[in-house]
Amino acid sequence: MLGFTLANASTNETVTLSGKPVHLSGNKISVGDKAPVVQLVTSDLKEIKVGGKSDKTQILVVVPSIDTPVCDLEARTFNEKAAALANVQIVVISMDLPFAGSRYCAAHGIKNITVASDFQSKAFGKAYGTLIKDSVLKGIETRTIFIVKNGKVTYKQLVPEITQAPDYDAVLKAL
Repeated sequence: MLGFTLANASTNETVTLSGKPVHLSGNKISVGDKAPVVQLVTSDLKEIKVGGKSDKTQILVVVPSIDTPVCDLEARTFNEKAAALANVQIVVISMDLPFAGSRYCAAHGIKNITVASDFQSKAFGKAYGTLIKDSVLKGIETRTIFIVKNGKVTYKQLVPEITQAPDYDAVLKAL
């Protein structure tokens, strides 16, 4: 998979879903940009802020839905990798309701990452340019990974085909 850097502006990016173009909306975030602070709801119904300055490096893993096979693999993979990473916070973000995230974490023993929802206002998708604006998936988020250090985006991987997994090694290497 590819890592992309993008210019700020309303996004006209295209990724694909089973080979068919899907367009994104929201603000494009480039490597080097300040990471917008966004509030989400965790699977245990607590509010969490992502982006901005933090004592930890943040890996923001954006997925369409935790209930799909590729997203499941992605969450499990990052949960496993997180156990070996010091001073890193991994947050998996989707439009799934917090109840789905809670059920998912309990069923799969997810304890090393945070599963969070952008369902209330789509604030993350709008701020980071990950909202799908057309196709059958309109209104949810595309598969993207951001690394945020000291309040700035230091890495972005926009997965070009939504049905494919990200390049995990590239993310870990970027840390």
